[in-house]
Amino acid sequence: MKRYGSVIGLNPDKIEEYKDLHSAVWPDVLDRIRKCHIHNYSIYLRQLDDGQHYLFSYFEYTGQNFAADMAEMAADPATQRWWAVCMPCQRPCDNRRPDEWWASMEEVFHCD
Repeated sequence: MKRYGSVIGLNPDKIEEYKDLHSAVWPDVLDRIRKCHIHNYSIYLRQLDDGQHYLFSYFEYTGQNFAADMAEMAADPATQRWWAVCMPCQRPCDNRRPDEWWASMEEVFHCD
């Protein structure tokens, strides 16, 4: 099992829309997340000292091929539709890698 954390900005005028979307995530999207070996998935919202709102994502991956599972997820029509409604709410970090939407974070501590 590998843990993943990532961060992205959230447009202030889209906060309520984003919360509403995630209060009732589409069943097909949840099913695809599970089929791609993602577990214990959480998203947190916080306004930081710079006044901007950020989302922090955490999940655990239990599969054997993360890249293949993420490609499968990206090819899923329901997930594509979900991303199409969520992405306009988000503001990617300027310093993310070119292949990222959410910027990956380094794990510096973990305690079970």
